[in-house]
Amino acid sequence: MLQRYSSVRKTIDIVLDSWNFLILREAFFGVRRFDKFQSRLAIPRQTLSSRLNMLVEKQIFSIGRKAGEPGHQYFLTERGKDLFPAMLSLMEFGDTWLAGDALPPLQLIHTKCGCECHPTTVCSGCLAPVDARAVAPRDGPGAGYEPAEARARTRRSSDPTLLQRVRPCSVARSLAIIGDRWSFLILREGWTGVRRFEEMRENLGIAPNILTDRLNRLVEAEVFRRAPYGNGDRQEYRFTEKGLALYKPMIVMMAWGDRWLTDGKPPMRLRHKSCGQDFIPIVVCSACKQPINARDTDYVLRYDLQE
Repeated sequence: MLQRYSSVRKTIDIVLDSWNFLILREAFFGVRRFDKFQSRLAIPRQTLSSRLNMLVEKQIFSIGRKAGEPGHQYFLTERGKDLFPAMLSLMEFGDTWLAGDALPPLQLIHTKCGCECHPTTVCSGCLAPVDARAVAPRDGPGAGYEPAEARARTRRSSDPTLLQRVRPCSVARSLAIIGDRWSFLILREGWTGVRRFEEMRENLGIAPNILTDRLNRLVEAEVFRRAPYGNGDRQEYRFTEKGLALYKPMIVMMAWGDRWLTDGKPPMRLRHKSCGQDFIPIVVCSACKQPINARDTDYVLRYDLQE
């Protein structure tokens, strides 16, 4: 079976694993040592070692030493640091849709302008916030097909019971909604206009019972709603406003994959209908509208960190 080349699929294989996400999150909070990752996350040594080795292999981390400190440490590479906007876009969704009546657990401060801010995903051309309805995708120079990878079909990549270990976290809440690789790929089908069960099953090569389970989860999470079609005796799946908002972290992850995993030949191009330009989604400070990098951020925690 063939599947489309996809920067998103390659990116989510890295980001949507629960342990990988937790390790990356702690790295953005400044953790670099094996023992610190282990104590902070209460992760089995063998599991931590295998995940760190994989992240080094994927060039997300490099291993090195810091003067005056014993032992080797794990440092985010440029590729790893560039995952920060994807984390911020997931944070944007979680802060907006999943915080309820409470304040978000973390207040971001953009040190370049000195303001408290909220991450905002915008068009690189006109800097207007991205709306899924205003984006027109088309094939890029890397468009094509490849053999589908054989995978265990029942594995849930993002375990909701792990994702908020140690910290309440808007990013973790967002990943719990997306759920796992299958859920994200189902959402991707929805964003390309696929709404019906059989077409999703055929496009993804997914077992019917797994597709039913994931669709039920997405409806329960108010990402999809069921709508009758034809004579009204069958149903299709349409995005809610909450579901449409998930488009932003999806295309930010796609942009990361385009930069680092496609040899300069992205499988898809995006045009912003509002300004008429091809664009790359970027995550900016809500105050000064400048891109947010990990080195230019501070934060205020609205919770007590569990050590």
